Amino acid sequence: MKLSNKELQNIFFGAYNFSETADGYLMAHQYTKAQEDYFEKAFDFWFERCNATTAKTLEFNSEATKISFDYQILWVGSEDSFEICIDGLITDIKYVKDIEKEGSISFDLPSGKKDVIVYLPADALVVIKNFEIDADFIPAKKGEKVLWLGDSITQGYGPLRSAQTYVSVANRILNYDIINQGIGGYVYDPKVLTPMEGYKPDKIIVALGTNQYGTESMADIEEYYEIITKLYKDIPILAITPLWRGDNMEGVPTLISFCEKLKDIIAKYPIVTMVEGWKLVPHLPEYFLDNLHPNQLGTEVYARNLVREIERIGF
Repeated sequence: MKLSNKELQNIFFGAYNFSETADGYLMAHQYTKAQEDYFEKAFDFWFERCNATTAKTLEFNSEATKISFDYQILWVGSEDSFEICIDGLITDIKYVKDIEKEGSISFDLPSGKKDVIVYLPADALVVIKNFEIDADFIPAKKGEKVLWLGDSITQGYGPLRSAQTYVSVANRILNYDIINQGIGGYVYDPKVLTPMEGYKPDKIIVALGTNQYGTESMADIEEYYEIITKLYKDIPILAITPLWRGDNMEGVPTLISFCEKLKDIIAKYPIVTMVEGWKLVPHLPEYFLDNLHPNQLGTEVYARNLVREIERIGF
């Protein structure tokens, strides 16, 4: 059976809302129109990444043995992948570097009932249509709604695999219903914190600071936490401090000082719990693509240590 774009939305996770392109492709948005307009005026680098298909998935249970869909890649940051996960195991990967910018993708599935996740590229903007499946299906049942805020590491740059970003790995364990608002190059930016009509998360995760640890003023960060705690009131917030940065060893004392100041700000807000990113990924080049962004090994370790912390503190 072929799904209409409206029917496809029932198994499409990670979106705040949807629109259609002139060619009839379904486009998923993780920001409001007002937020997108802000990015367009603020910085081209942020704007082109604010609708990347990071952490956007098609998820369902079915006895289907084949699925397919048409796609267009409208923007590419890094060439990661389309991937399929069957009952928690990645079974096929189609790398962006090996396919055309427009075409059709199909995946063969094993027989019997199974849980299926299709990961769309994390560091690209992909639109899809004409999703076909050869059996009935049931949309995945997700857990708590979680708004995930961050920079390029949260968006998914580093592992060069969409299913292997730390958010994707963690969420295969946690099964959150997430909206990932990670953007490459992003900082604690109070101006983006505006109401998202019709959307109320159960929890919020903030992983920012990597791109501004050298700042002399913490004013934007103080304003950020003041606004987000008022905007979302009693919703629990988990703040992850920046990871190790081996790309600038001379700046490590500055990074450590920044994290200490960040801890002092976070401590003012009872609904905000802090996790030390410094302790989540080993301080070794083997765990990083460029001594800044965790690679596949680094994101696996990051995600599993983060999940352990979330479970330990009861977030």
